[in-house]
Amino acid sequence: QVQLVESGGGLVQVGGSLRLSCAASGRTVSSYAMGWFRTAPGKDREWVASVDWSGGSTYYGKSVKGRFTISRDNAKNTVYLQMNNLKPEDTAVYYCVADPRFVVPTIETPAPNYWGQGTQVTVSS
Repeated sequence: QVQLVESGGGLVQVGGSLRLSCAASGRTVSSYAMGWFRTAPGKDREWVASVDWSGGSTYYGKSVKGRFTISRDNAKNTVYLQMNNLKPEDTAVYYCVADPRFVVPTIETPAPNYWGQGTQVTVSS
């Protein structure tokens, strides 16, 4: 029903910036909340950020708040993640996600339904 394709990952030095993009397709994707998760080697998946369907409300995980910015352009069916002041612990595979209800992880909705293939972000020190 929904296809998500991430791009923009790569190698960046500590303190640098990187912008991820996620192109979404699907008839109802513009009405879905969207966001980003990440998975570092040997660690559990971590919720990074989310934006509601309108783009009017954004939410961030504690580890990235103040450094990352999520936004969306529904006309282009694209969501972005601007990552600034990158740290080595930001190294992970980043996944674009979408869901009609998911905004932030909760017991009732621990994870979104739709996931992209992931894009690697490596922060070198």
